[in-house]
Amino acid sequence: MLCAWSLAAWLALQAPRPQDETEIRPFVDVPETMTREQARVSLERSLKFITSTQNPDGSWCGSAPDSVMELGFSPETYYTWQLGAIELTLMALMECEATPERMATLDRGMQWLCTTRLPARGSDWDVDYMWPALYGVVCTTTALEFARFGNAEWQTRIEARGREFMELLVRSQVPDGGWGYYDDPPFTSRPKWATSFATATVLDALSRAERRQWFADPALRKRAVDYVAGCALPNGAYEYDLNPIPRAGAGESINSVKGSLGRIQVCNWSLRRSGVKFVTDDKLREGLSAFFEHHRFLDVARMRPVPHEAYYANAGYFYFFGHYYCALAINELPEGEREAWHARLRPHVAKCQYEDGSTSDFLHSRYDVLASTAYAAMALDLGLASKN
Repeated sequence: MLCAWSLAAWLALQAPRPQDETEIRPFVDVPETMTREQARVSLERSLKFITSTQNPDGSWCGSAPDSVMELGFSPETYYTWQLGAIELTLMALMECEATPERMATLDRGMQWLCTTRLPARGSDWDVDYMWPALYGVVCTTTALEFARFGNAEWQTRIEARGREFMELLVRSQVPDGGWGYYDDPPFTSRPKWATSFATATVLDALSRAERRQWFADPALRKRAVDYVAGCALPNGAYEYDLNPIPRAGAGESINSVKGSLGRIQVCNWSLRRSGVKFVTDDKLREGLSAFFEHHRFLDVARMRPVPHEAYYANAGYFYFFGHYYCALAINELPEGEREAWHARLRPHVAKCQYEDGSTSDFLHSRYDVLASTAYAAMALDLGLASKN
């Protein structure tokens, strides 16, 4: 029996590795830096994937689970993930250089966003509809300032949809001031749990929404800013969620710097944009330095199918999220410093790109592929000369 097991194990080692595993971990001889010209090649491939995979109705991907690994959520949740990924894709098309093909794709996608049904809460514990509500406010406030949507008809459509997304946020802001995507017993119509990084995604957009009078409570934005600021820890990390007694943790804690790599950039960037004084240039540099020093912990988490199973409880779906907000944080620094940081960021985005221009960081579901590709495109574009 032992001989049979040994032979089976030896044969398994000799077998060729599956093709998808080769794609998932292609990191061989990755350069330390990448030029703008090299990044543009990768960016163009990402955008080609986006324009070539749009559905005839203006949407992308679909609203059904793509993997048995995702079963257990309510049917509504898969629609919310699709919707959030599409909002990110529209943001990428507005961020990147305009071409006739991209703008036609953007028009169809924005028309779909303005007419599709609003997301709903999936179940008592599942509040994932907050993701399309958060990015819905970001996407629509961005679109209202985008020249292509400057005419009255587009302004009316986008304004109406943005107000609807904002109303979802108003109803769902937790008592502490943030937003999250799950809830704990006893289940309530207003959720009770939020996270630093989910809340941080919308802080900058809340300023634009406030100017447009999308919410009546003047303290709503302040509560959100205070929530994220309250998650800041002395070690430079940000707590996953706000606690009365801050949890820095020891060992492989999720609230260590190495466990906070995907959160530090979005929190620093959003607080800086919100006028929080402690996020200085040096604070931004500290966070960026940690991102690159400990980047291997994001690498090893990427494409792991179980959330938070990697070292320091990193999850795969923080990979491109973290790189996009890293690019935004870089652009808060003095102009002369930005290119050196972007040059270091680009290889970590481009190395994950597949032959068709797409990329992914979690379960390789269609909505994750779409969201990852949109994040990657924006991260690269933010470091090009025209954006610096």
